[in-house]
Amino acid sequence: MRVLGIESSCDETAAAIVEDGRRVLADKVASQIPVHARYGGVVPELASRNHIIEILPIIQACLDEAQMTLDQIDGIGVAAGPGLVGSLLVGVEVAKALAYSINKPLVGVNHIEGHLMAPLLDYDGPEGISGTPQFPFVGLVVSGGHTHLYRVDGVGQYSVLGATRDDAAGEAFDKVAKMLGLPYPGGVYIDRAAKEGRKDAIRFPRALPQKTNFDFSFSGVKTSVLTHLKKLERPPEPHEQHFADICASFQEAVVEVLVNKTFRAARDQRVKDVVISGGVSANSRLRQRALQVATSNNINVHIPPLHLCTDNATMIAALAHHYLPPASPENAFTNFQLNASSRQAFGKITG
Repeated sequence: MRVLGIESSCDETAAAIVEDGRRVLADKVASQIPVHARYGGVVPELASRNHIIEILPIIQACLDEAQMTLDQIDGIGVAAGPGLVGSLLVGVEVAKALAYSINKPLVGVNHIEGHLMAPLLDYDGPEGISGTPQFPFVGLVVSGGHTHLYRVDGVGQYSVLGATRDDAAGEAFDKVAKMLGLPYPGGVYIDRAAKEGRKDAIRFPRALPQKTNFDFSFSGVKTSVLTHLKKLERPPEPHEQHFADICASFQEAVVEVLVNKTFRAARDQRVKDVVISGGVSANSRLRQRALQVATSNNINVHIPPLHLCTDNATMIAALAHHYLPPASPENAFTNFQLNASSRQAFGKITG
């Protein structure tokens, strides 16, 4: 079954074609980073307008890469939430129009669930963090808007183990980057600067350290960085050692909490596989530390390659495969009531 996936939940316009939920036939993304960089973050209205411009050319480019026509698609999956409603609506309405035009089934899926299931795709990843996870596993979804821990017993079978009580990890990265005068998206630049810094130079706080608590909190470490900067005589410059030390120390505080709680949850749930996904899973220190802890605890860790960490349609198409009915005259497009939602439950979204 060949599924066309469409993703427009925030500022990436993406389309992909995936066969049988694992094999990627085509994958295209139009980034809006240049559009939003001048504002230091995503501007929802601009994101929506750019999705309108990019979405049909991206879908066509995806079909061209797969050497297919739209009629050869067996079903369509679209991210219906959570995300920016205006952005989501562009993808949802285009998906409905395309499904109606070819009379093929359509399903809306959860964007975050897509991240969680991304490691089920067939891909070549770095040694030690690739390979298909075995159910049950513990999954950490860590991004600009989400930091959640799940027990995953199968597709559609999830239990929340913990979640952030305030800022998501990616949000904390972006806010600290803004304090330091770094460009958007800030997490990338902190990761880069941290490579030259000392991760133990400044002891920033680690919140909620209790061994039985799997929730997260990152507002405290963010505030601690701000307090540290205010005590300085002048803001540090990017070329100075202290600047790199701040980045490395802040990053270590976030990574240590993410890794410790994730693997503690894996031991608590008595599982042998851990998945780390979402935009922040592209962070080099998080990947390095997760692999170290996994190896020492005899646990398998699975982190998608970088292009599957950020928002993409490949994960949407792969997840939709599990919720779509077979393409047949009895399962033609009927999903007229499908709508976008800024908050959306996991599982098949029908209206």
